[in-house]
Amino acid sequence: MRYRWVCLEGISYRIPEERVSSLEIERRLEAVYRRLRLTEGRLELMTGIAERRFWPPGTMPSEVSTATAKDLLEKLQFPPEKVGALLHGSVSRDYIEPATASLVHAKLGLPHDCLVFDISNACLGLMDGVVMVANMIELGQIEAGLVVGTESSRSLVENTIEQLNSTPSLTRELLKQATASLTIGSASAAILLVHERISRTGNRLLGGIVWADTRSVGLCHGTPDDAGADRMRPFMWTESDELLVAGIEAAREAFPRFLHELGWQPEDIDHTICHQVGRAHRKLLLETLNLSPDKDFTTFEYLGNTGAVALPVTAAVAIEQKIFQPGDRVALMGIGSGLNIVILGILWGPGREAPNQDRGLHP
Repeated sequence: MRYRWVCLEGISYRIPEERVSSLEIERRLEAVYRRLRLTEGRLELMTGIAERRFWPPGTMPSEVSTATAKDLLEKLQFPPEKVGALLHGSVSRDYIEPATASLVHAKLGLPHDCLVFDISNACLGLMDGVVMVANMIELGQIEAGLVVGTESSRSLVENTIEQLNSTPSLTRELLKQATASLTIGSASAAILLVHERISRTGNRLLGGIVWADTRSVGLCHGTPDDAGADRMRPFMWTESDELLVAGIEAAREAFPRFLHELGWQPEDIDHTICHQVGRAHRKLLLETLNLSPDKDFTTFEYLGNTGAVALPVTAAVAIEQKIFQPGDRVALMGIGSGLNIVILGILWGPGREAPNQDRGLHP
């Protein structure tokens, strides 16, 4: 995929105020730890995640997604009537139907001719949304589009703790399969993509690749879609070691294709923003792809794994801290269970590459 006309105009984020430490979670699992002879502190030691955050009980994803999108439009002084598409991409949503995007659309007061739908792909939903909106802009169908999402982790984490405490036959292996659920955090992100001719920032989305390795589809499962009342008690089991190996192997296959697509070398990349899984995944991924840890920006240490919003939230924090400078090449490296990968390349602000020369070819 290559884009000539698409700019990533901006990203906004929101995070909850309530902090829940890994130590607090382990203390709620004290009886389990004692029976299995486990040492307190292992959750943070294994994952590098010191804390995650929860929204207040009863918070609906559409409420926060709307506020996050409003933050972005106001910050960029971008008129809502110019938004031609709204995609909601988080795992968390208000209902099976209507689409959570419809609720956000109504609350934002976006135009009637705005394309509105949810897009679901585990931790890759917002990245897939960026590709969809970028394609529409590139084709001349719209001038601007929003990709939004809000992940809510309280129910998953608390239900996991409850189930672990109420399972007398729990083994270390079963606890290990549930550990990934204990790392999940809450956050919200909104991304605005626009045609280059109306961009004020000039952050060019150059292109990228997609990659699927569905041989690994059985390594992570959440609540069944027909779970009925149990949907209020979500649960997820993960073969963490196998998923780590499969994910790194998929990235090893995908990354050279990304470099070839954009004509980059690893050393050309100034910054990487990856999906925020944890310490072990980050270390092995960067080593495998020959990327410098010094160029990688993370938030998992204090936000946990925030699902589909993890990558854009981390990018937004990096922008807030002025990590990216004009001319920097940024690689956004998203991955979701399935396994599916999207890697996108951004040229930040006025850049080192030649501007578009053939503007007359665009409709």
